[in-house]
Amino acid sequence: MASEKILKAKQEQVEALSAKLNKAVAGVVVDYRGITVADDTKLRKELREAGVEYAVIKNNILRRAAEAAGLSDLTASMTGTTAFAMSESDPIAAAKILHKYAEASKGKYAIKAGFMEGKVLDVAGVESLAKLPGKQELLTMLCMALNGNIRGLAVALNAVAEKKGEEQPA
Repeated sequence: MASEKILKAKQEQVEALSAKLNKAVAGVVVDYRGITVADDTKLRKELREAGVEYAVIKNNILRRAAEAAGLSDLTASMTGTTAFAMSESDPIAAAKILHKYAEASKGKYAIKAGFMEGKVLDVAGVESLAKLPGKQELLTMLCMALNGNIRGLAVALNAVAEKKGEEQPA
């Protein structure tokens, strides 16, 4: 039987992880078996730059934290080697990055499940989330659409001004 000190440390770890899960807008559970150290280092760097927290967590601790956070449907995916990524700000960053690595690894690195805004997603749900455009891409699309409308308005106003200029006698 584990000592009281170890149990207390594990309970604190579960509570801290549960609090993070409650704050997170999205997260992804992955099977990291087969990833090389170099690939893992690149992956962690890319996730960190995107504001995503990534860690290898024991299944039992992650399972208890998910249950405490109201994500008990997520516990079915917690078998084997498990790593977990979550974001407090960008709901699709973790899914995008991890999906890209899963495709590049050809089956060695696999997505197990995920969640977004309190709802558990299966592998297909995480993959569809990963295919959505990111915040920067959406802002770019919006700016292009607005710029096109403004440009059209400027051309129309210019045409009206030229037409009125022709009508006035010199």
